[in-house]
Amino acid sequence: MTIDQVALVPAYVAAGTAVLALLVDLVVPGRRGPVMVATALGMAGVVGAAIGVGIGGGHRAAFCAGPDQCSLVLDPAAAIVAGVFAGLALGALALSVPLLRTGEVPVGEYCFLLACSLTGAVVLGGARDLITLIVALETLTLPLYLLVGLRRGATAGGSAAVTFFVVSVVSTAVALLGAALVFTATGGVHFADIAAGYAHLSSWDGGPGTGGALGASARGALLRAGVVLLLVGLGFKVAAVPAHAWAPATYDGAPLPVAAYLSTASKLGGVVAMLLVGVSAARTVLSTSGLTLAVLAVLSMTVGNLVALRQRRMVRLLAWSSVAQAGYLLAPLGALVAADSVTPLLVAAVVGYTFFYVILEFAAFAAVVAVRGAADGGEIADYRGLARRRPWLTGVLVLALAGLAGLPPGLAGLFAKVAVVRSLLGGDATWLAVVVAVNAVIGLAYYVRVGATLFAPPSGDVDVEHVRVPWPVGASVAVAAVIAVLVGFGPELVMRAAATFG
Repeated sequence: MTIDQVALVPAYVAAGTAVLALLVDLVVPGRRGPVMVATALGMAGVVGAAIGVGIGGGHRAAFCAGPDQCSLVLDPAAAIVAGVFAGLALGALALSVPLLRTGEVPVGEYCFLLACSLTGAVVLGGARDLITLIVALETLTLPLYLLVGLRRGATAGGSAAVTFFVVSVVSTAVALLGAALVFTATGGVHFADIAAGYAHLSSWDGGPGTGGALGASARGALLRAGVVLLLVGLGFKVAAVPAHAWAPATYDGAPLPVAAYLSTASKLGGVVAMLLVGVSAARTVLSTSGLTLAVLAVLSMTVGNLVALRQRRMVRLLAWSSVAQAGYLLAPLGALVAADSVTPLLVAAVVGYTFFYVILEFAAFAAVVAVRGAADGGEIADYRGLARRRPWLTGVLVLALAGLAGLPPGLAGLFAKVAVVRSLLGGDATWLAVVVAVNAVIGLAYYVRVGATLFAPPSGDVDVEHVRVPWPVGASVAVAAVIAVLVGFGPELVMRAAATFG
């Protein structure tokens, strides 16, 4: 086995940051500033190491048993993923400054756990076998259980942490069962071996004690079942249905900076893992894995949007919106996996939507933290008239919500929504594109309702479920939606109609 130590430098820096946070807290007990500064410098070092080694140094690999049997690689794509994760961790640390100053959370343990989560995230982007992938995902997730419930005297945080932990354990068990079935069917854990193993099912010998060679049809069924279980288990990380129930309670019970990091980093980690499994390992069972992701996408966006319509708390609304966004993320991913080849448009849709979602979701949480503090997001009614009190923060929140809804002036979100639908139309998944478009329209209802609340005149008791949207706002939203449909994917619909009826 060959090990390129240079390929491990970003992971070393991330793990060293966690140790450094504990050491600084031990040397200068009770001093929060040095611990936060040391942690921030270490996270910035992760970005520098990822750029310098992954982008500047080309393709490097570690733990290699053969040419295509490396457990960890560091290439430009893995370096970019590591840099984005480090940026999210830095942002979460910055949002946590008010929380850490109050003493509600021990600074040394908080920074240590955040850096430990970053270590798993850095490894995740370069994982090339199932063992490394699952271990990296759990390293990313495990510290978050403690971060959710770390706040002193917060019973809601403890309840949220337990909910998060229980659902995560079940989902991890499902993913591990799927990985075991995939290994049984193909005889390998590296993505290249899994992809190649399916092509040689009939020549594989089950080994001593297995009753001879396992039939090709039986192994094919095992592989399909394993891929489905693996994808469903990984769906927990993106808060996709059916592993979604933890998200609202956990986001609402956790400190808001932790919720911001959890809603973005966990989602990004889940998308990366599904992309690696679906494209690198599961392309031999395209119909099974692609259909699984498509079903998860439809259920997630539909359930998330319908439940979000009834939410009265801001963080819970963002949580259910996050469940719906998981559906939008999985839709082009399912089409990409089921495609005959890796279509650049589908890849761009998956990567682009994930990138814009991470930025917009984190911006929304940052605005909520700036308005309400790091402890609690409050009721939506508490934000009534915010535009008069805090116009700049209102602008940030409105831009983030508009982007998540896929409307101008949130051009990033509009581009992402249009890119997803266009990619689905181009990838022969018209029915899925229609479902995405319908759900995007449903999502407008609660995003616009929150926006109307921000600009409504202050008053006493407010029933946010019956806030009336001023007709100019409603008309503008309707016109913007029609323009987005016509400009974004109108030509494809016309061409498909012409091809069908002509």
